[in-house]
Amino acid sequence: VPDPVQYPNLGRIIAISSGKGGVGKSTVAVNLAISLAKAGKRVGIMDADIYGPNMPLMLGVDAAPAVRDEKIIPLEAHGIKVISLGFLIEKDQPAIWRGPIVMKIITQFLRDVNWGQLDYFLVDMPPGTGDAQLSLVQATQVHGAVVVTTPQQVAVGDALRGVKMFERTAVPVLGIVENMSYFENPETGKPIALFGTGGGERLAKECDLPLLGQVPIDPRIQEGGDTGRPIVSAEPESKAAKAFSAIADRVMQRVAERYG
Repeated sequence: VPDPVQYPNLGRIIAISSGKGGVGKSTVAVNLAISLAKAGKRVGIMDADIYGPNMPLMLGVDAAPAVRDEKIIPLEAHGIKVISLGFLIEKDQPAIWRGPIVMKIITQFLRDVNWGQLDYFLVDMPPGTGDAQLSLVQATQVHGAVVVTTPQQVAVGDALRGVKMFERTAVPVLGIVENMSYFENPETGKPIALFGTGGGERLAKECDLPLLGQVPIDPRIQEGGDTGRPIVSAEPESKAAKAFSAIADRVMQRVAERYG
């Protein structure tokens, strides 16, 4: 394995990960990226979820990126720069990628994209613990990981494997985000636990990690994800948007504690 290459222009490289699909990892990645940008940071996001690249849909940008001086120019949306395999392949093309190709794509997205100077570089990982995760940590120094789970017990077991994988590859886990945490009764404002409770907290305790935040279920999150209007942009006053802003603050704080 070649030594990881340093990319100082990318700032702090943060992997957003989950033990399994369906926990809203990409939603967290996108809204966290935009929250960091709203806090005045220069942010790039790389869609490394090569099996289901959904950044184009979520951010409402989809075009073949320009190439200048042999560098790919990232697209921009909601104040962040973004590159996704989704910009480069046909929509209905099945994604069948072997390990070496995954490594190649990830390296190319790090090296051959003109990101400029960033403060934070978020990587939306595929769910699980496979080739892409290992490729990323072999390709560059990852400064931290955020693991996304939901309150259910099963999701927590899967997320635990994700945490362990980062620990084995010497990537510091910054903390846990519990997504789909509760649904707020529109009439009473009381939280209703649709998917059980306490999963994020249990996982955080078990791994001795901070719970970075709990994001409520809000139909507008899903809607915004399908129409390219992420909730922190579209509904900045919503509880969910405020939860994402608070998570962004915690992430910056955790990174500063570790790296200054």
